[in-house]
Amino acid sequence: MARRIDVTGAGGVRLAAWEFGDPPKTDRAHDPALSPAPSSSGGADLPGVLLLHGLMGRASHWAPTARWLSARHRAVALDQRGHGRSDKPPQAAYTRDAYVEDAEAALEQLGLGPAVVIGHAMGALTGWQLAAKRPDLVRGLIICDMRASALGTASQHTWTEWFRAWPVPFATLADVRKWFGEDDPWVERPNRARGEFYAEVMAESPDGWRPVFEPEQMLRSRETWVYDAHWEELAQVRCPTLVVRGLDGELGRAEAQEMVRVLPNGQYAEVADAGHLVHYDQPEAWRTAIEPFLNTLATA
Repeated sequence: MARRIDVTGAGGVRLAAWEFGDPPKTDRAHDPALSPAPSSSGGADLPGVLLLHGLMGRASHWAPTARWLSARHRAVALDQRGHGRSDKPPQAAYTRDAYVEDAEAALEQLGLGPAVVIGHAMGALTGWQLAAKRPDLVRGLIICDMRASALGTASQHTWTEWFRAWPVPFATLADVRKWFGEDDPWVERPNRARGEFYAEVMAESPDGWRPVFEPEQMLRSRETWVYDAHWEELAQVRCPTLVVRGLDGELGRAEAQEMVRVLPNGQYAEVADAGHLVHYDQPEAWRTAIEPFLNTLATA
């Protein structure tokens, strides 16, 4: 089942949080409009996990991971501002501070903290910035395929041109899957999982299928991190942290291992036959990679 819980983020932006498993065994869990009552145990019977998608992603991309986690955790995935079913106000802040404050609000309003935060790409950066800011809310962190180094002006220009190349509207979802999985110039070889990933972020409109986000908002979000390096914030993360990369992803092995070295309590894992969408490309191998780390946190 998928259960939606509304969260109020920074600046009053309404955010959609999702549980993809059985809700906690509390009286309040029967009312989908309410979060579990705060308690000394963190607001639920099970330890909390907050899952943060990357740029252009949505909470449902975490559904298989969240269902797997739900056997031993209260796993909640957040549609971040501008994404999924969360609000996309044109004048809202799409800054690093806003994204971090949204995650902070989700942990507090849902009673999840201190939680394990699992983030992919932009969501991973949000996770480690949150852990540096609020160590009381984050007891463990998993960083999935996100670089700490600056990407630079050329990277932002490339993304702008890429968005312009999208042949929107797509006539059918099959066309979406084919373009992102095969025809996109960024695709080196056919990638079915990539096609499915982007099909999940499309919605039907009168003239065809379009993304559920505004590309301009995605570029505004991205420009708040691509010009800067984030090593200093990484060094401020004190909780146990696992850095995971796909062998064909965007985070290279040397940089990933340097991130582990900079982290006060870092560990490293990699997933073979996976690209940037590690958890989506190879879900079973992804779970195998993170399970030992989660088990260690459970016994800490």
